[in-house]
Amino acid sequence: MNENHKVCGSDEWRAYIRDEVLPWILGDHTLGDDVLEVGPGYGATTDVLSQRTARLTAVEIDPELVTLLRERFAGSSVIEIVEGDATCLEYPDEVFSGAASFTMLHHVPTAELQDLLFAEVARVLRSGGTFAAGDSLYTPERAAGHVGDTYNPIDPAAVGMRLRRAGFARADVRIGEYGWASIAVKE
Repeated sequence: MNENHKVCGSDEWRAYIRDEVLPWILGDHTLGDDVLEVGPGYGATTDVLSQRTARLTAVEIDPELVTLLRERFAGSSVIEIVEGDATCLEYPDEVFSGAASFTMLHHVPTAELQDLLFAEVARVLRSGGTFAAGDSLYTPERAAGHVGDTYNPIDPAAVGMRLRRAGFARADVRIGEYGWASIAVKE
């Protein structure tokens, strides 16, 4: 991620995720007691999710961010930071009660890799598990903010079908002022 993304670790971003984005995306849904977070970035969402579960495993591909996150969450009995690639997770099938990915899917460079990520999340979720995902909508301003960085936004009109193709029984997609959100359930 480029320097523009440092805001994603700020107290303001954490409050925005906690007070606005997460309630909008999750609604009445719960992720359960053993949650996988895909792409924690600077960890603001990790902070918020850790307050809602007994165990949170955050998988991050960027080694520098992994170091930052491990330092930040050192001593946590809830959070485990793992360096890894969410397109090939090193977990057995059906291990997590829920999964989440917020404002990071546009950093996955191709639609094929995004689909692999969706399939891996479906694989590691228990039957009945929920995958809560959300990302921003394309705008020229957001594209300009990603200069020198990967910016591959997902078309919200196609994400439901892509999630079902990846192994989710249903995927409800909404579009709102925060972007798009999906609650996908594995059955």
